[in-house]
Amino acid sequence: MSMNLEQDVVAGAEEQQSAVRSYYGETLQSSRDLRTTACCSLEAMPENLRSILVQLHPEVRERFYGCGSPLPPAVDGAIVLDLGCGSGRDVYLLSKLVGEQGRVIGVDMTERQLAVAERHREWHAQAFGHARSNVTLQLGDLADLAALGIADGSVDVVVSNCVLNLVPDKRRAFAEICRVLKPGGELYFSDVFSDRRLPRELLADPVLLGECLAGALYVEDFRRLLGELGVADARVCARSPIALTDAAIEQRIGFANFESITWRAFKLPLEDRCEDYGQVATYLGSLPGHPHRFALDDHHLFESGRPVRVCGNTADMLAGSRYVAHFRIDGDKRKHFGLFDCAPAAPASVAASCC
Repeated sequence: MSMNLEQDVVAGAEEQQSAVRSYYGETLQSSRDLRTTACCSLEAMPENLRSILVQLHPEVRERFYGCGSPLPPAVDGAIVLDLGCGSGRDVYLLSKLVGEQGRVIGVDMTERQLAVAERHREWHAQAFGHARSNVTLQLGDLADLAALGIADGSVDVVVSNCVLNLVPDKRRAFAEICRVLKPGGELYFSDVFSDRRLPRELLADPVLLGECLAGALYVEDFRRLLGELGVADARVCARSPIALTDAAIEQRIGFANFESITWRAFKLPLEDRCEDYGQVATYLGSLPGHPHRFALDDHHLFESGRPVRVCGNTADMLAGSRYVAHFRIDGDKRKHFGLFDCAPAAPASVAASCC
């Protein structure tokens, strides 16, 4: 890359981040100011999270701009990193979930949003009965976590809620996520994705950028990016179409279709196809808030006590992560039976097949 081109790229990234800080720090005063449903949570929040949500400070709830509910179970005592934590809604939900022995690190690039979260940090510690806050908030670049002192292999779970689309250097951001995750750690996040590659000039529109549309990744490019970073099997957990409810925005970018998608990916050496080793997984019904069933993704619904045939990747996700205590895995990889009989289009209610 020539020096002039490199300088142009850096300048463009700085302009993009400046526009994001301005939109979320000044233009938006509450979720009512949003002009599309892209940054509004379309997923029904689980009951166990709703009971915590009502305990949060009203200002923290009011300044939430997420597109999903990407808070996985089994995080008690975990170190969780929230990228793009904003005013702190998910940070403080997680603060309650990880407990006093856990830790939550919130990172955001918008100083005014982060200030909202910071001024209610001790308030939430008292509300949850914690002797001291288990939350650390940092202002910084989501694509440069090393500059914030977040070490290699130091985080159990990374979450993000409709923010990574705003990061100019997405490859670097996801590479940093892979770096800081522990082996077997989980990335669980919601974001806006498009059904095609979008013209780069749309990034110059602060409204399209701030509404999480102009920076949306083409979903297949996202799969390729993760594959290049060694994440061979990312799973879709939930997806919802996004309505362009503002006429001016629809006129500008309505040629593309957008979805809010929640993904789950593990830092594990998985195969790029679902292979059959004759393995069976049985959910023990022991995950907090999930006594009867646990959905690993949009086509793996495990009922408590019911054995389910799974591919090698699914067996490894369950056995090689913090979910291992909640499943019994029968079989190993000593005998291979070819490709697993996958059914990716099956609804979640069909729980008898994998992938």
